[in-house]
Amino acid sequence: MNDSRPWPPRTDDDYRQEAVILVGDKLADRLAKVRLTVFDADGVLTPGNLIYGADGEALKEFHSHDGLGLVMGRLVGIKRAVLTGRNSRIVDRRCRELRFDSIKLGRFDKVEALKEILAETGCKPAETLYMGDDLIDLPAMYEVGCAVAVPSAPNEIRQYCSYVTKSEGGQGAVREVMDLVLKSAGLYGKALDLLMRKEVQPTRAELSSDVEEETWQ
Repeated sequence: MNDSRPWPPRTDDDYRQEAVILVGDKLADRLAKVRLTVFDADGVLTPGNLIYGADGEALKEFHSHDGLGLVMGRLVGIKRAVLTGRNSRIVDRRCRELRFDSIKLGRFDKVEALKEILAETGCKPAETLYMGDDLIDLPAMYEVGCAVAVPSAPNEIRQYCSYVTKSEGGQGAVREVMDLVLKSAGLYGKALDLLMRKEVQPTRAELSSDVEEETWQ
């Protein structure tokens, strides 16, 4: 790469300062301790619209920027999990494409499911970030070190959370949070560097939207 165009473009100190400017020293320090990120699906990973066809759920919409942010997190060792009250083969496929460490679908008992995620990942509640958008998420939010909401979440959620994203769910909110976590921890530059290494890049199958369904079963 041309020396006049450095990669990563800025230093980790610069990225850390960006995070501090956005959220302050105290929250940046808390985000720097995050080792596990847990996401609701509808309204967080997706815009929350439930689109049905004649045979049931037909479509869900995901944002590619969120996907890259989740890949960057994986590359530097941040565990990722989905915890949703609905069963969805579409969410299951998307999270397996992104190599999530834990996938919990159809779980209204979110506190119990969160305990399972913690056991599976070996992470502690204090180093866990939970991101949700509705009241069913609040009990699980009480259990973790950092709770995050999207702007359309009810007041009870937003008032409790340490951070409310500027972007809505399914429109870059997850990327916003992953960037803050990595920048706060001084890992953003490392993640960008790893993105350029072929040995850790996603496979062609993981980058395809047209892989046969059987591949994901």
